[in-house]
Amino acid sequence: MSNGLTEATTSKGSARRDWLAIIPRPLHGLIIPLLLLAIWEIAAGLHWISPQLLPAPSVIIAQFWNLVQSGEVFEHLAISTYRAGVGFLLGSVAGLLLGLFTGLGKLSEKTIDPSIQMLRTIPLLALIPLFILWFGVGEFSKILMISLGSFFPLYVNTFLGIRNVELRLYEVSRILQYSRLQLLTKLIIPAALPNILLGVRLSLGTAWLVLVVAEMMGTSAGIGYMIQDARAYSQTDKVFVGITIFAVIGKLSDSATRLLEKRWLRWRDTFKG
Repeated sequence: MSNGLTEATTSKGSARRDWLAIIPRPLHGLIIPLLLLAIWEIAAGLHWISPQLLPAPSVIIAQFWNLVQSGEVFEHLAISTYRAGVGFLLGSVAGLLLGLFTGLGKLSEKTIDPSIQMLRTIPLLALIPLFILWFGVGEFSKILMISLGSFFPLYVNTFLGIRNVELRLYEVSRILQYSRLQLLTKLIIPAALPNILLGVRLSLGTAWLVLVVAEMMGTSAGIGYMIQDARAYSQTDKVFVGITIFAVIGKLSDSATRLLEKRWLRWRDTFKG
């Protein structure tokens, strides 16, 4: 009786998974967005929603194609990618190095970490007036703001990753007489890598979030500027084009980091769901 019940439960579970197997695996994450877009398009076609407040997806796609043909979207995207890339690179490198420094040393943790934790709690938007007063509204202030936003997630996760290394592994490395360089490269960094890569993912997301704010505080180019300019002229479809570009690029950067996680963290034996 129990075997029959188990087999029935297993068959029901497999039946629930079979319908998803029909769809190619890379498209699984698109099921819900495509369903929402279909509902959105139908609602717009039936005039249930105002086209000024929420234009139909087809209208947004048409606007995107017009911007592609004119080349305007590529000009804005190139500048935004440059700002986000440079800002993320500077902030993440600083966060990684300082996270390693404070994580490895008890003295540096006591003297440096409290100040960084205090600065981390300050809302980034509250610093915009100071950035404008100190550095103006040029490229330097925007990149510096993005760097600051990218710094904290990677710093915190690197620090936590190092402090979560199991003590018994450290004791084994002492028995094997590892040098400090071997200890860092063969034990500490590999063991902290899951946290570090999580910090990279969070830093990338923060870089794009801060980029929007930075490009709206005073500039003449960039996706954030395009959104701000479209808002001023009530071009809602153009605003949605900019939002969609940020969403797609953010997702692509996050997926790239997840691919690195799968490649570099194959040794982990964790719950897969």
